[in-house]
Amino acid sequence: MIGEGAGTAIDIKALLGLRHVVHNLQSARVHRTAALPGPIVTKRRGRGMEVDEVRAWTHGDDVRHIDRNTTARTGRPHVRTFRDEREQTTLLLADFRASMLFGTRRAFRSVVAAEILALAGWRAAVLGGRVALLAIGGSEPLLLKPAAGDRAMTRIIGGLHRAHGEAIAAPFMAEAPLAEALEMAARALPRGGTIVLASGLDSAGIGFDDAVRAATHRVDLRIALVSDAFERTAPRGAYPFITPEGKRGLHIVTHPRAEAGEARIAALRRLGAHAVRFDAELMPERQMAMLGRLHGDDA
Repeated sequence: MIGEGAGTAIDIKALLGLRHVVHNLQSARVHRTAALPGPIVTKRRGRGMEVDEVRAWTHGDDVRHIDRNTTARTGRPHVRTFRDEREQTTLLLADFRASMLFGTRRAFRSVVAAEILALAGWRAAVLGGRVALLAIGGSEPLLLKPAAGDRAMTRIIGGLHRAHGEAIAAPFMAEAPLAEALEMAARALPRGGTIVLASGLDSAGIGFDDAVRAATHRVDLRIALVSDAFERTAPRGAYPFITPEGKRGLHIVTHPRAEAGEARIAALRRLGAHAVRFDAELMPERQMAMLGRLHGDDA
């Protein structure tokens, strides 16, 4: 990311600007679909608990959804339609723990995670959905409840910026298990909602696989595995390092990390999650293709 912090800090203007990338791509997809036989893609009406609209009854509507008050007032049958919470509610889970605060090309992995989540959030908002945020890495998790529209995304991007700044400024401490955040995210969503987790999964912690398996029974879990170029391409050898608390050591590379990453993705898919690798050196506009794969379309 070019701008504030030269890839070490989140650029609010850049994340806000990603709305146009998503909107233009979604518009192009609708136009392509409209050129085909049959109906175009429209906002889906479901049977969630939140009322979407009250409209005049038409043939084929479920009589159980008749709105008695409006029917009595107008003298014509009216029905309620409901938002399908499975499609309409997306929670963005941002991993800003210490293991994400590094990068060898373009940007920190944490900054790339924020870009991916902003794209996912704008995608959900453009499609008419509600978006929520859970960010971890600071002294306390930041949770923003689901809301719809551009104002909601503006608030979420502000939350990403604030949470990332707190994570950068926080003193070094042992990382909280990622399983706890995933369980919190699943509880914060209605059944059938979608979680988009952006993380390198370097230190997922004990119980993460069990948390993934449990979450997939309740929500749709999609994991963007953020991968730094050096991790994938480092030659075999011994690499000296120093930890934030001043301890020194050697990291031994015996095989390419890309192979380990693909094995991790395969394991996550066996647990029931959708998982795709996102290369951190790519610009956000090029991440859209990977986001399409993550959501199972050609975005």
